[in-house]
Amino acid sequence: MGVRRVVGAVSGVAVLCTGLVVGLGPGGASARPQSIAWVACGGASRAECGSVRVPLDPAEPYGQQITIAVNRIKGSAPRDGNHLGVLLVNPGGPGASGTALAAYVATKLPKDLAARYDVIGFDPRGVGASKPALSCVDIKRYYAAPRADSVPQSHAEESVLLGRAEEFATGCANRWSWFLPYLNTENTARDLDVIRQALGEEKISYLGYSYGTYLGAVYATLFPQRVRRMVLDSVVDPEEVWYQANVAQNYAFDRRHRDFLSWVAANDSVYRIGNTLRAAEFAWYAMRQRLRSRPAGGVVGPSELDDIFMVGGYTNLVWPQLGRLFSEYVRSGDTTGLVEAYHKHAENDAADENGYAVYLGVQCRDAAWPKAWAQWHADAARVHAKAPFMAWPNTVYNAPCVFWPERGVKPVKVGTKDLPPVLLVQAERDAATPYEGALSMRAAFPTARLVTEPGGNHGVALSGNACVDRQVLTYLRDGVLAPQRKAGRAADLTCPTLPAPRPLTPMMAGASSGRGSLAGILLGDISQIPG
Repeated sequence: MGVRRVVGAVSGVAVLCTGLVVGLGPGGASARPQSIAWVACGGASRAECGSVRVPLDPAEPYGQQITIAVNRIKGSAPRDGNHLGVLLVNPGGPGASGTALAAYVATKLPKDLAARYDVIGFDPRGVGASKPALSCVDIKRYYAAPRADSVPQSHAEESVLLGRAEEFATGCANRWSWFLPYLNTENTARDLDVIRQALGEEKISYLGYSYGTYLGAVYATLFPQRVRRMVLDSVVDPEEVWYQANVAQNYAFDRRHRDFLSWVAANDSVYRIGNTLRAAEFAWYAMRQRLRSRPAGGVVGPSELDDIFMVGGYTNLVWPQLGRLFSEYVRSGDTTGLVEAYHKHAENDAADENGYAVYLGVQCRDAAWPKAWAQWHADAARVHAKAPFMAWPNTVYNAPCVFWPERGVKPVKVGTKDLPPVLLVQAERDAATPYEGALSMRAAFPTARLVTEPGGNHGVALSGNACVDRQVLTYLRDGVLAPQRKAGRAADLTCPTLPAPRPLTPMMAGASSGRGSLAGILLGDISQIPG
């Protein structure tokens, strides 16, 4: 699952010449000048679309080229001292498209600030509208529901899961053997600097969520002199990429799932499942076991159930929906809500498969993974005994790395003191990027300040917390941060969290339209997460 939906410090030099940008590759050789030809993206959006050519291998700037899709929501302020340049945004993944996030951010900035930035989204190499865009398997066959239970109960069931993992890795190897060696975070960060050059900017500002925090951190490490302002929200631990990061996630997602079940128990007058965490846990795992032999609607088995409720680990905005369908199944055997939630939140389409392929390509290549399945099995079994919600599903999700054709490389050592002030934003009970990652990132960047809130939603900035947003917007506008207070695990500033959601009764079932929320964008489910 990684940080996903349902994962040599040589700088480039920009020289402006007759309105075109000349980029210097890692070896100092001039790449071909380029600028971006912007055209209207179409539809109701005021975004403009374009593309940038980047070298497949940054060490060979004149070698094979690939295309990175970009979009822009242009600020209206005059291009003088009042303009703040470009704000590049990334929603994470790895494997997520950034174009929807650019439009979201542009609408969430106050009008005066939005006028002063050009907000730039991009599809990282291999993703979405960039070319090539990865696809490794036949989607209908590979994702046919119900899938095998991701929590194996026998050696034979475990072999089936390993077979699926090997199939995906082999499909990627057969189709993309020329591309996979160059698919990693460091090369994506170098693509960012080519985008910067093509935009004609000496420096960029950057807003990254989730895996986007790691991408931004690698960029800042490689190109510290190119950073104007940087906001990293829901922070990846740069010291644990990627196997240990996933182990840490397994514990954090289980804690977050228990937060949800405790909320259901606290609202027992609505859901009638039980008024204690123990009762709610028993009911949830009994439901999961029942779906092994009798999938809801013939499509929602235990693995699909995990995918549906995993969304609740990212955002409590869906807790009322999840609580209602949970109650309907447990109390009356009604599977309607489960099937509807599967189609809304967990059914995989071509974009999901593309994102998964890039996720694996980046994470399997970024760093070394255990090559012996015995270690994966032992770790999954050990964690499952204490934190069963995602221990096996997350292990199975990442299992193609066992069979990946390209071995992991040594990751970039993230960190530098040569940065302007950096703003880190973190929910203390975040499941996808646990709190320890923000502390680790703050240690790597001595100029960083950490703003937290006690909640658990993944993606905090520009999603409704007025205290957090005030810090983010002041920093983007003026470069001003809260005073540094580093004291062990304490944040430099802690904001109040948003109130817990209200339970959803049958009369309220259609109350939230939910289009365009940050949670939906980060989860790749833009129209379905309530806002």
